[in-house]
Amino acid sequence: MGMMGLVWQNFRSGFKNYLSLILSLSFTVLVFFNFQNILYSDAFAVLGSRNREYIGILIQMTSFVLGCFMVFFIWYSVSVFLRQRKKEIGIYVFMGLTNQRIGRLYLAETVLTGLSALGLGIVLGMLTAGLFQMILLAISDLAVEIRFVPAIEPIVVTAVVYLSIYLFFALMGYVNIARSSVLGMISAAKRNEYVRQSRGMLFVRAFLGVWILGWGYSLALKEGRSSVMGNAFGAVVMVTAGVYLLFGGLIPLVFQTLAERKHFLYQKGRVLWINSVIFRMQKNYRTYAVVSVLMLCSVTALAMGFAMRGRYENIIQFENTYTFQLLSSRPDLDGQARALIERVDSVAMSSRIQMLSLDGSLVEAREHYSKYAFVSYSGLRKLAKETGMGLTFEEPGEDEVFKISHLYLLSLITGRSDVEITIHGKSYRQTGDSSVPYLGYLQESMSFYVLNDEEYEKLLPLGEVLYTYNYRIEDGKHFEKVRESLDVLVEDTSEHNTARVAIDPENHELDWVKIMYSICIFMFLVFILASGSILFMKLYNDAFEEKERCRILRRMGMDRIRLQRAAAAELAVAYGLPFLVMGISSLFSVGALGKMMFTNLFAVNFVSVLVVFGILACWYVLSLWAYERNAGIGR
Repeated sequence: MGMMGLVWQNFRSGFKNYLSLILSLSFTVLVFFNFQNILYSDAFAVLGSRNREYIGILIQMTSFVLGCFMVFFIWYSVSVFLRQRKKEIGIYVFMGLTNQRIGRLYLAETVLTGLSALGLGIVLGMLTAGLFQMILLAISDLAVEIRFVPAIEPIVVTAVVYLSIYLFFALMGYVNIARSSVLGMISAAKRNEYVRQSRGMLFVRAFLGVWILGWGYSLALKEGRSSVMGNAFGAVVMVTAGVYLLFGGLIPLVFQTLAERKHFLYQKGRVLWINSVIFRMQKNYRTYAVVSVLMLCSVTALAMGFAMRGRYENIIQFENTYTFQLLSSRPDLDGQARALIERVDSVAMSSRIQMLSLDGSLVEAREHYSKYAFVSYSGLRKLAKETGMGLTFEEPGEDEVFKISHLYLLSLITGRSDVEITIHGKSYRQTGDSSVPYLGYLQESMSFYVLNDEEYEKLLPLGEVLYTYNYRIEDGKHFEKVRESLDVLVEDTSEHNTARVAIDPENHELDWVKIMYSICIFMFLVFILASGSILFMKLYNDAFEEKERCRILRRMGMDRIRLQRAAAAELAVAYGLPFLVMGISSLFSVGALGKMMFTNLFAVNFVSVLVVFGILACWYVLSLWAYERNAGIGR
């Protein structure tokens, strides 16, 4: 039989074992292809050039993340494939084949598996491209016509990226085989990923894991300004290393300690599975650590998607607090402006407030602006009463200020404690920060500070007094007509420094944010399906090693039900431990996200973890069914 005939025979005979690998890789190809298809299509052209530009940047960033994920996932898949085949490949040596020829046999078989996944992924991607866009737009709540026109660019980009990564690791496998000894290949299947360590070594790993993980958690929640990006990067590195050491030290140490307690070991059939868990943990601790990190990425992505959706709706509501705002040095403009508006539409809500504008040279604050605005507490209290917004803070003291800011989508400046502002040489302590839209859209472009009434009066000679007139109309359809009327008013009062702000209720400049939270949902699906696939592949293959042990136990009189319960407990630990570590870690990763969004995301985190739990429960049921069948204890 020729080389290609042997390759094809091996591929056909082992197709069932390769199926989970091919499906997992093809899913990654499918998602990557569909994002490339969006990038090269004109589906979002109707949203305007700015939205299209932002969406393109988001798709490119997502493609980069998916590319990095593909590097890891392909490396892991090819490594598992090589370990599975090494013992079988070693036997070929006794048939007279050289290591180089065996390596070429492996390379051809690996490439055939990879090409199958690529072809299946692209075909499924083309078939589901319209559905993918429809789901993306449905989640985003965008009214865009779905048009799928097959293009060559997404296929070429997907194939080039995938094959570049896949062939690189396949060639590394070839080099590994070419340099391996016969004995090494034959005994490869019996090697553990983990060399059994002494209790002292496990204790050292456990201590380092807990310490590094705690350090990473503290960096995630640490407030900062210029150091936020460094803290975030450090948190990612530390949490990843800490989880690795946790599964390599603390968790094996706990299970070994429990196994040594006979009272615990010989109750409820634990002896049937706990030693197997210890062995699996020692053998596969890297896999469990990787799965836990992937789960953490998935729950963080889902939480970010939920948070972005809520934040987008809040920002739209924030910006549309008022439809029109006039900023003028005239204190008597309200009646004239109101009359012009009411000729076209009714005024649903209005307010006015006096403010003090100071030049940036007189103020030293955390954010640097050319102009700073100050309002008195009594003036803001009157405005809050007029609009029904209410005040949530007390009047500042003589050396205190309270900041009125806008809603952040995300901010890399998370430090909000011990903030001071200097006004004309005097230092004031910032007592708080509110994003209630008292001044509507103006809060987006200026920093507003609330002062004690006496301090406000003292600062009046230093700057320019301005009056803000705020209106929200009943019907947004009359927006253009009202704007035209107010523009005439602004032109007639130009000598009084009058400016107009108009917020179109039909404005779509932030539609790109909708795509952002939709992408977060898809990234969640990629990560959670990847983590489930990895665990499923691992447990699927481990079940074959348990077949002989289960057969012996059956001959000794062990009933099938008890073996099934032991298998269920073993798999529950395999899924439960990564989930537990992920759940604890997510409190800090989502907490860090909440700090950057200046909101509490605990409820979002809780819902996201529940969703992950539900999906993992489905993977667990599927894995248990496959495990029982492969181990010979299924019904």
